[in-house]
Amino acid sequence: MPVERRNNVQTLGDGPATLVFSHGFGCDQNMWRFLAPQYATRFRTVTFDLVGAGGSDIKAYDPGKYGSLSGYADDLLEIVDEFATGPVVLVGHSVSAMVGLLAGIRAPNKLAAHVMIGPSPCYINDGDYVGGFTRQDIDSLLDTLESNYFGWASSMAPAIMGAPAQPELGEELANSFCRTDPDIAKHFARVTFLGDNRADLPKLAAPVLIVQSSDDLIAPLSVGEYMQRNLPNCTLRVVENVGHCPHLSAPCASADAMDEFLATLGH
Repeated sequence: MPVERRNNVQTLGDGPATLVFSHGFGCDQNMWRFLAPQYATRFRTVTFDLVGAGGSDIKAYDPGKYGSLSGYADDLLEIVDEFATGPVVLVGHSVSAMVGLLAGIRAPNKLAAHVMIGPSPCYINDGDYVGGFTRQDIDSLLDTLESNYFGWASSMAPAIMGAPAQPELGEELANSFCRTDPDIAKHFARVTFLGDNRADLPKLAAPVLIVQSSDDLIAPLSVGEYMQRNLPNCTLRVVENVGHCPHLSAPCASADAMDEFLATLGH
């Protein structure tokens, strides 16, 4: 199956480098509409849908391949090979930041830098590590997903989005969750929330910018600080924002942080 059709790949703009935007759990590439277009005036931009999301070809979904984030990393590297030109900066939200981490370790010559928005290498508290959730919390979340996915989506989306002054964004996220095939969403949720990529952090040599909300239910500030300590070349920028999606609810602050980072790369 062609990569373009499999992942509903869209390209825009041109420039000396390429920004590839990869969305998070339950979302699609439309979530980048406040960021990606403004960069198309200076860069080549690539947006796409993870297999199983948005306008991707659902027939390409293979539970075996996508039983770990490695399958998504394979897809990402294929997209970079086919659609990117020049140095590539991956802009990954939430779980896609970890997909980019794995891809960057596997093929360091293909990803020059990473912007990670609301990333987490592990959601479960472990000793001194504070991921934000106990194992019981995550098991309960996954059980609710199994028994009542649409109810979970409707109730959790506004809490995940945050942005109390912009309730329409929470409604948008709920609708995005509900458009996702429930069986695929449940499977991806297990891969996402039970994953642990902490041991992979020191392996990524490329420059990293973490854009962290000051108040994030899914990825608390302690996670961003942990990642900054364990990534070899990392800058942490905290933006004043309530919620897990600052690229939607605080796009100007997110873009300012990205612009400063890109300037350090010579862009």
